[in-house]
Amino acid sequence: MEPEIENQIGAQFEEDLDKMLPKCDIIVINTPLTEKTKGLFDKAKISKLKKGVLIVNNARGAIMDTQAVVDGCSSGHIAGYSGDVWYPQPAPKDHPWRYMPNQAMTPHISGTTIDAQLRYAAGVKDMLDRYFKGEDFPAQHYIVKEGELAPQYR
Repeated sequence: MEPEIENQIGAQFEEDLDKMLPKCDIIVINTPLTEKTKGLFDKAKISKLKKGVLIVNNARGAIMDTQAVVDGCSSGHIAGYSGDVWYPQPAPKDHPWRYMPNQAMTPHISGTTIDAQLRYAAGVKDMLDRYFKGEDFPAQHYIVKEGELAPQYR
């Protein structure tokens, strides 16, 4: 990041995650799940965090090492863990995040408003109606069609 931008926004870019983690009071995870990010927040990474850190995982549950999060919350190293994503998902009844202290988990619905739920229901009804009538779906509703990514995602 350019120094003038850093000065303007009052932040400093840190290239090295391991150097950044001990500086953070709150960690908000918004990264895709890839081979590099799967299990990224393991016991070693969590041990680098400040005692009393808050973690918000908006990304994917598998980015976190499940037991390392439980251990961090149980010991107080992590003051709070919240997420809208589980691994596996849906989470089984005995998932340890359900029972660890200082957690606030939602079942992958945190971005869902009443208005959004009404739109989801209407969209599902429309798709079912079209399916049972043998009609094609509107092009914008496809992510994959006939084994290929839809044009808007290529």
